[in-house]
Amino acid sequence: MKTTYFLVAFALLAFASTFAFAYDPSPLQDFCVAINDTKNGVFVNGKFCKDPKLVVANDFFLSRFDKLGNTSNAVGSVVTPAFVEQLLGLNTLGVSLVRIDFAPNGGLNAPHTHPHGTEILVVLEGTLFVGFVSSNQDSNRLFTKVLNKGDVFVFPIGMIHF
Repeated sequence: MKTTYFLVAFALLAFASTFAFAYDPSPLQDFCVAINDTKNGVFVNGKFCKDPKLVVANDFFLSRFDKLGNTSNAVGSVVTPAFVEQLLGLNTLGVSLVRIDFAPNGGLNAPHTHPHGTEILVVLEGTLFVGFVSSNQDSNRLFTKVLNKGDVFVFPIGMIHF
């Protein structure tokens, strides 16, 4: 009898813990601006954190997304990232940003995934064919849409998309 209770309790705990670790935990601080100085930082999430008293507005600022990227390459597109390496204030926030420029006659953004993040796409100019594939739970359905200037499309967390 005790063995049965133990097994049931163990199974419930194991089942519940899979949900507990499905997403990154809430941050313990307001922000953790990345710093490369290992002497004066605290190590969090793969990067050292700048002393919060030394954080300034420019740690959360990046000015370069107004520049067109060079699309003269084999895939006809170029990605300009704003990850923690370019924008130190993004560290531990669970968000990033990219600008994708496509060649006038078409380009490719290869199918990819973001295991820990949802992507929101905004079309600033032109027309774009986008889509994602749902998980096995949903029979791997393909969702596609043709977007035009001003349209927004959301790619759910972890879904393969293009």
